[in-house]
Amino acid sequence: MGPEMDIVAFGNSLFAGYNVDKEDSYPSKLQNALRARGVNARVSNAGISGDTSAAGLQRFAFTLDAQDYEPELVIIELGGNDLLRGLSPDQTRANIAAMIEEAQRRGIQVLLMGMRAPPNYGPEYQAEFDALYADLASEYGTALIPFWLESIYQDPTLFQSDRIHPTEIGIERLVAATVENVAEVLPETDS
Repeated sequence: MGPEMDIVAFGNSLFAGYNVDKEDSYPSKLQNALRARGVNARVSNAGISGDTSAAGLQRFAFTLDAQDYEPELVIIELGGNDLLRGLSPDQTRANIAAMIEEAQRRGIQVLLMGMRAPPNYGPEYQAEFDALYADLASEYGTALIPFWLESIYQDPTLFQSDRIHPTEIGIERLVAATVENVAEVLPETDS
């Protein structure tokens, strides 16, 4: 299977596994899916429910320092709580940019998990928010999944009653839709 690769899944409740068992969280299911594909990956769940990009930035360097091994990849999944609070997309952009810079300074690959604003925020806010992930990926040369909830967002049965957090089946669908993107970002190994 090759040498073990460490991945930090850094995000909010969508990674933390809100209202699901820890083994059913996105990071746990992603680790299983990568290993099933022959990728010897260990995915560390660094998701905290309620985190905004500002809160994430405050703990980002500490979280990377606290890992047992220097990760090959950090997956950044933040911005949804900024959106729910109506925070400025410029703030979200600056916070995520600072996290990318910190990861790159350490030589860690970055995969951004993009989000989209709903239309009720107005067309200007929506356009500004929706563009920030692609803009950051382009500016910093990071990998990007433009809207990581794409595979489930139109099916309400794949969300819990709050219509924000995916069910266990929704998480499985998200993993199936994104595992190849994650595998492609990991460095090649001679196995």
